[in-house]
Amino acid sequence: MINQNNNIMKIVIGAAAGNVGSRIAKKVAASNHSAVLLGNKLDPLENMNIPNSTSYEVDMSDVEQVVAHTKGADALFWLVPPVLGVSSLREWYDKIIAAGVAAIKENKIPRVVALSSLGAGAADHLGTVTYVGNMEKAFKKVASNVVFLRPGYFMENFLLQKDQIFNNGNFSFPYATDHDIPFVSADDIGDIAAEYLMDEHWAGQWPRNIMGPRNITLQEAADIFSAELQQEIVYKQVSYDDIKNQFAEFGANDTVQKELIDLYKALGDPNGAYATPRTYEANTPTTLEHVIRNKFIS
Repeated sequence: MINQNNNIMKIVIGAAAGNVGSRIAKKVAASNHSAVLLGNKLDPLENMNIPNSTSYEVDMSDVEQVVAHTKGADALFWLVPPVLGVSSLREWYDKIIAAGVAAIKENKIPRVVALSSLGAGAADHLGTVTYVGNMEKAFKKVASNVVFLRPGYFMENFLLQKDQIFNNGNFSFPYATDHDIPFVSADDIGDIAAEYLMDEHWAGQWPRNIMGPRNITLQEAADIFSAELQQEIVYKQVSYDDIKNQFAEFGANDTVQKELIDLYKALGDPNGAYATPRTYEANTPTTLEHVIRNKFIS
């Protein structure tokens, strides 16, 4: 556990209405720090009713806006918000990275926590896993003190298949049934990020893997859903073409479709990002059972 000090800090949180950002905002406010919440729409930020906070509608790809709203920050949480309706994910990532770099450099932000990914920058053509590696390289050049959080696959992403799970009794990925994945809750990522953001006693640059309690195969995930929902839930393996067509239906162009398929293939590689060795500090407590009980059922 990182020791927190008693000084009131100004902590800027990018994409603060998201699963991770909202968790950070609640933790920061609960410790009586001043939270500055940035997002592409104002209403979701204000509807969270976070005390000790101010909310701003900001285009996180706009350098001038980001620099203006991070002035005086004692710490910054930065990530690239997920989107589909852009010309390319690489260009989108580059813009968000550039805005973050400018803010850190111009405002001399003392500490930065950035959301990366397991396997970040391991190779080219890994979709967003490659792009967050570019973010790590760029931030290292301007941030003296920066931690890159590298999570596995978000448990909360199952919520995107909630209707399919409840109505059809299945969920799907393009992976073999026995492919094991380090599923991790966004709550745990947010808690770790908040600890770093609220503590002034660390220095340096390093990555930290966040991998949940254990790796889970897709068959094990189906068994867990079945037990928790008290109905049979099965895992359905689909093709990469099926995934590509789904993204097309959601409005992704050919370039973005390819980038996302590159990502899916990277995560499905038995020797790829999710083959990262597990260390003690990579383990986090929240189980898939807990997420199902608290975010699917309640």
